[in-house]
Amino acid sequence: MPDYSLERAWRGPVAGVDEVGRGALAGPVMAAAVIVPEARLRAVAELGLDDSKKLGPKRCRELYCRLVRLVKVGFGEASVEEIDRLNILQAALLAMQRAAAALPVRPEAALVDGAHAPALDCPVRTVAGGDAASLSIAAASVLAKTARDRRMAALDRDWPGYGWALNAGYGVPAHLAALARLGPTPCHRRTFRPVSKLLIPKDS
Repeated sequence: MPDYSLERAWRGPVAGVDEVGRGALAGPVMAAAVIVPEARLRAVAELGLDDSKKLGPKRCRELYCRLVRLVKVGFGEASVEEIDRLNILQAALLAMQRAAAALPVRPEAALVDGAHAPALDCPVRTVAGGDAASLSIAAASVLAKTARDRRMAALDRDWPGYGWALNAGYGVPAHLAALARLGPTPCHRRTFRPVSKLLIPKDS
């Protein structure tokens, strides 16, 4: 289970940063940056945080409602257009930069899940499997996932038929079948297969 030991390497506030949506075929990539105040540390630790993929959507929604009252959080995203223009890695790093910039307090350092560090105005340490190691990264994981799930549910109402309220834009069989049947929307990432294949003229 994640704890606060990595954050204690610095004296000032430390932000945990995570992104979600890199592997989806549709929708933005989103990130959250979280600072756990010392006064709220025990309350956050008692929530039972973990990697959002292990917790499931319902539990993440429950935790989201409690976390936003306990932590300082900034959200950021990169659009579908930015994903197609920059590539998904650079877009994910951009979303993390925006999340950190949206924090109400400037962090002294940042712990970032994964192997790639965004360019931030503070020291950055990457942490493989960070959402299972760092309490603030685990909180960021839950908040980013829930925020993105909500965004995809809203897009599902605008573009029905793809099941985004259930699959969050990932390439599950039902989404792939709808994509083949209905074709891509403006919310689909045009540089991602199989979306890109559907955009190639059949006689080419």
